[in-house]
Amino acid sequence: MQYQSTRSNLSGSDTFAVLQGLAQDGGLFIDKTLGEKPFDVQACLKKDSLGMAEMILSYLMPGFENMKELVSKAYTGKFETEDLTPLVKVGDAYVLELFRGPTSAFKDVALSMLPQLMTAARKQEGMQGKTVILTATSGDTGKAALNGFMDVDGTSIIVFYPAEGVSPMQQRQMATQEGKNVTVCSVEGNFDDCQRGVKEAFASLSGKLEGTGVQLSSANSINIGRLAPQVTYYFIAYAKLMAEGRIAYGDKVDYVVPTGNFGDILAGYYAKIMGLPVGRLVCASNANKVLTDFLETGLYDRRREFYKTTSPSMDILVSSNLERLLYYASRDQEKVKGWMEQLNKEGFYQVDAETLKNIQESFDAGCCDEKETAAAIGNVWQEEKYLLDPHTAVAWHVMEQKKPQAEGRPQVVLSTASPYKFPGPVLKALGIPAGADEFADAAKLNEVTGVTIPENLAKLQQKPVLHKDRIARDQIIDYVLSKVKE
Repeated sequence: MQYQSTRSNLSGSDTFAVLQGLAQDGGLFIDKTLGEKPFDVQACLKKDSLGMAEMILSYLMPGFENMKELVSKAYTGKFETEDLTPLVKVGDAYVLELFRGPTSAFKDVALSMLPQLMTAARKQEGMQGKTVILTATSGDTGKAALNGFMDVDGTSIIVFYPAEGVSPMQQRQMATQEGKNVTVCSVEGNFDDCQRGVKEAFASLSGKLEGTGVQLSSANSINIGRLAPQVTYYFIAYAKLMAEGRIAYGDKVDYVVPTGNFGDILAGYYAKIMGLPVGRLVCASNANKVLTDFLETGLYDRRREFYKTTSPSMDILVSSNLERLLYYASRDQEKVKGWMEQLNKEGFYQVDAETLKNIQESFDAGCCDEKETAAAIGNVWQEEKYLLDPHTAVAWHVMEQKKPQAEGRPQVVLSTASPYKFPGPVLKALGIPAGADEFADAAKLNEVTGVTIPENLAKLQQKPVLHKDRIARDQIIDYVLSKVKE
């Protein structure tokens, strides 16, 4: 299997693409032939969750050996339920709970798998040196990546997060992370500053590290090894709807996805290309609605006010994974390269009418402000006794907006995090005052709702803070270089 850059003819094997993370020209690795080779969707839907993961990942990354063993190591005994991502009926819609993993966020599905893929890739590529994982996070990726790569042989991981741009619980998860090979650093800026700094580090340092035995890679969804495992839960949701008799095979299902960096919803697009009967992929944005505006107009414009919201993992103005969709919708690497260069230099780009038409055939979009987010949390609890986190509440609000267009198709809302990662905003949405202590807020939320606090979050308060580094946004490259030299 050859993976190719979205911006040029640079290519490599699937194992090479996972190790590289980002192509040397700054592009993202894609399979140009995705969808051309047959995939037995019906056979996949008959398997259990781990069987689906094995079959899907073997299709997307056939160069990896012993995929069954890698999947088993990634998931067995690490999630609250054997089916990884439970599907819960809430009112007349469905919530796909992606937060039942070891860090209570949807990133666990991918970041339990990526270390297995990277370890296998290192072995198959004959790599003897060290892989340094550079990761920018808007909240959830950081902890999930740190947890996944903790003490993995031959690797170290550096996570950057916006100093004032994650929830207190998310910050605490990262700051208390144990492991001999992990580094966590806050950045005086927003997520886009972190992500830009990491990409600049790739471009600046890759050449300087030649001959050192050190190779940079990424745990963000710019890495195809992070994106591919997420395809699985779209199949899981569809199979569960079939098992319940809600649909028959071939019926289409709409998926509503709270979206920031565009990886989670892009995985649904991959599932559709592979043959899963996906209806509409609905991109749900918070007040930072750059994606909603783009999907409606074809104009991507990051030159706008940046809002800090109660759904911080979506506080993003530059969505990296959208680049892959631009390639599949245009099939023109020169166009993609031009759009990305214009975005970097001028802060915006406009796609052509044909590309926008191709995108809108699969995607819809909507947005939700802070008042609407809180109202969704409060209303769903009052009416259904189901507790949403703020990100899932954004998707729920947009799902309700889009009901008329669903035309009877089942609507599946992807729930990306436990509400206990954001206890203060959730309490306030229920009409209960929140305090300055997130653990007291979590205890109060548990008292009021009876919803169990995930064990990994309940234990955080007793853990010592191990990571206190803080740097300016323009110091990321120097910081990475200093850590690589240690």
